[in-house]
Amino acid sequence: MTLTDLNTRFGLSQQLKFVEGPGGLIFAEIDNALGTAYLCLQGAHITTFRPKDQAEPVIWLSDYAKFASGKSIRGGAPVCWPWFGAHATESGFPGHGYARTVMWEVTQSAALASGETEITLALVENEQSRAQWPHPCRVELNVVVGRSLKVGLITTNLGDTDLGIGEALHTYFQIGDIAEIQVLGLEGCEYVDKVGPVTRREQAGPITFSGEVDRVYVNSESTCVIEDRRLQRRILIAKTGARSTVVWTPWTEKADKMGDFGPDGWRRMVCVESGNALDNVVLIPAGQSHTMSVEYSAQVL
Repeated sequence: MTLTDLNTRFGLSQQLKFVEGPGGLIFAEIDNALGTAYLCLQGAHITTFRPKDQAEPVIWLSDYAKFASGKSIRGGAPVCWPWFGAHATESGFPGHGYARTVMWEVTQSAALASGETEITLALVENEQSRAQWPHPCRVELNVVVGRSLKVGLITTNLGDTDLGIGEALHTYFQIGDIAEIQVLGLEGCEYVDKVGPVTRREQAGPITFSGEVDRVYVNSESTCVIEDRRLQRRILIAKTGARSTVVWTPWTEKADKMGDFGPDGWRRMVCVESGNALDNVVLIPAGQSHTMSVEYSAQVL
């Protein structure tokens, strides 16, 4: 679908328009009285979000992010589907699945009475994706942009046998400084620590940061809160249908090796990812759907 087609069918006056962005990728640009966001049709990837009452974005995008066909973007809210992390048996398959690097198609848009803007996209299968995931299903991402950002990932099993999936929104949040924040809401939760030898531990108190952190917290649907003293705000992450939370910062050495963080970009972000991984992979019965929903909002500290 061309830009003209997209704007004719799904554009919403000043609230929603489709534009060509870096690398020739197509973006939905959403700007209403409550908030702004950009969403790349490749990967259904929300790259930025800022409520109008916030000076700083809530969703972080690297200044050094690379935009190219078939490549993931550093920052934003990548969609990890239909597996999280490495594939269970095929080492050659992409980490976190293929959904974040293939095209999605816009299926619906609406200007809501609340002043929010809604857009829905569906994953487009291709020959390569079917080779990696030969299971009939429909995958949709519903996004509502306003004072908060609401995201729903819906998987419908179109087959005649049960379907198991892993999934996550690998969301990067903008912060003042990684050494000055803490993450609340996971106290007492069991987690898998992936830094060094993989171990299982229990979280004691808030999560703070003084080095690389890569943890998968399991069996919790609690709301998480990022307390940011430098930016004087809380970011709230409220989820349903998601029983895992991944907390990640690469810290300096790993970020330098990745090449798209820049000299100190890692200090201005933290990932708090809502999903279903490890113990919490989801089994979807034939003919049924599973929805994972997350709402991101910010308030003064």
